[in-house]
Amino acid sequence: MYQRYGVYYTPDGALAARGAAWLGWDVARGRAVEHPVIEGLDIAEITATPRKYGFHGTIKPPFFLAPGKDFAGLQIELAQLCARLAPVQLEGLALKELAGFLALVPRGDQTALAGFAAQVVTKLDAFRAPPSEAEIARRRKTQLSAAQEQHLENWGYPYVMDEFRFHITLSGQLSDTAATMAQIAPYFEPVLPQPFDLWSLILVGQTREGMFHEIQRYPLTG
Repeated sequence: MYQRYGVYYTPDGALAARGAAWLGWDVARGRAVEHPVIEGLDIAEITATPRKYGFHGTIKPPFFLAPGKDFAGLQIELAQLCARLAPVQLEGLALKELAGFLALVPRGDQTALAGFAAQVVTKLDAFRAPPSEAEIARRRKTQLSAAQEQHLENWGYPYVMDEFRFHITLSGQLSDTAATMAQIAPYFEPVLPQPFDLWSLILVGQTREGMFHEIQRYPLTG
């Protein structure tokens, strides 16, 4: 049923509802959602790139299952891992511009979150098939640093470990990020958590249509 799998953080409550509407895709329920209306913005257009992934922060990037590994085994391993990992708390989330697109990013010291994400990446890596030559070539078009190149080779993705930067993507590339950020701030800021608690992870799967769906949520109980 699913072509690729990944491990996400997704919020609940009002932030989850607004995020799903903003992107036009509810990853938890696996269905399209009507966009809000914000005067002067074509929300469908500026959210087209991140829509298929849903409103989320990536912890382990999407991957194909390795030969000899199966979905049931992945579920068991992730459940056991989440039973050992403790929740992570940060100061909050803030709306920021990142390299030409908009995202929600954590406020304050992110050392604990980076260490948490590294554990998830490494502990589940046996389930990840190596990236294809086409995927590697596509990644290298972005002029990776030496560290990112090494992560691509070791973990199948360049932006992990010391290169990991947690974010919840809100848009594709924009011509005027400052203006768009000012327009959407009143929509997101009332529901941004202060503090920000990462208390669970979800396993997601990508269907043949390209959209990601929540499969199961795992509380962090370590």
